[in-house]
Parts: sequence; structure tokens; C-alpha cells
Amino acid sequence: MNRLNIAIDGPAGAGKSTVAKQIAVKLGLIYIDTGAMYRALTWKALQNKVSITDAAALTKLAAATEVVLSRALTGQLVVRCDGVDVSDAIRTPEVSSHVAELASCPGVRRRLVEMQQHMAAQGGVIMDGRDIGSTVLPNAAYKFFLTASLAERARRRWLELQASGYQIEYQDLEAEIATRDRQDSNRAVAPLQMAPDAICINSDGLNLEQVIDKILSYISAEF
Repeated sequence: MNRLNIAIDGPAGAGKSTVAKQIAVKLGLIYIDTGAMYRALTWKALQNKVSITDAAALTKLAAATEVVLSRALTGQLVVRCDGVDVSDAIRTPEVSSHVAELASCPGVRRRLVEMQQHMAAQGGVIMDGRDIGSTVLPNAAYKFFLTASLAERARRRWLELQASGYQIEYQDLEAEIATRDRQDSNRAVAPLQMAPDAICINSDGLNLEQVIDKILSYISAEF
């Protein structure tokens, strides 16, 4: 296995996970969805009625939680939280509306970053999130910052939710993503930011294959 690690960062709805999954398949890398890990812990906090604003309680919860990512035979990501398959449960609007606040908790981030770095220790992974290139994998061979306009990101997320059977007003979703952007960018610990050595890709006007081809044009020679 090639031991290079790749980091993809960017704001909510930029398409990081979809792009990273496709590149993982093309290059034979292990895909690690860090957002799913934060979502899993958010799901557990909601299930256990732990306040999303109680940093001490969240830190304790994170320390006692095990999140495992794997692949089903179909290729779909399977997310297990303490052995429970929460792959679908973590994608609900309720979890989405709370995950940014939970992710700003320093104790939560320390625990999950530790887990993520352990997963990537042997190399050969592609990981997406908001602080991968700057914090989790600062020595990644390649770092990308994938972004798009707020309107485009909201449109994509709205279509995804509609396809999954969730009804939400587009304007409400756009406002929610804008709030998420502010929370992610202004949190005290590991805020959303582009690493100085990252390559910025704006996906406005580009389809999925065009974004993937653009990224592969920078790295395919190494594989």
C-alpha cells in the first residue's frame, strides 16, 4: 500500500466526503470520514440527553465512546458508535443542527483527533474534515481545501436531504449552513482554516468528476 496521506478540508456542504470517497477508490486509499465521527458522538449525546453546551459532560462522554468506521460489501460507509450501527441516524437534521457546537468542545476534539491520528499512523489514508491539514495530519503529503459559494453548498445539501425524505425549507438550510460556517471558523480550538500549503479548489460550476479530476491532476503521478 502506498503510504502517502491526503487531507481534504472545507466548509459544510462543499462535497468533501463524496470527493474523498471517490478518490480513495481510484487510488486504493483508506477513506476516513472525520465528520461522521463527530456526528456519531453528537447522536450519542442526544440519545443520552447530555447537554451540547456542557463541555465537561461532553469530554467525559467522548472518553467513554468508541467510534469505528468500516465498509459494507456494497462499499457504503458503516459508522458504529459503541457497537451500534448509526450510519443513517447521524445524517438526520437534528444531528446536523447540533454537531458544530459539539465539535467546538476541546475535550471532544482531543479525543477524536487522537483516534483519527491513530487510524492514519500507517499511512495510505485520505481524510476529510475542517482541520485535517492544519491539525490532524499536518504532515500529509497533499492538502486540499475544497469550497463553494454558500448558495451552491445549500442547494447541494437541500437536494441530498430531499432525496433522503427529509423536508426542510431551502432558506432555513442556507441559514443553518451560514451559522455552521461561523461556528467552525470562530471556534477557539482547531478552527476551520486552509493550511498554508493547501491547494484551494472552488467547485462552483464544476461537477463531481471535474473536481475529482482536478485533484487527481496534482497527485496521480505519485500513485
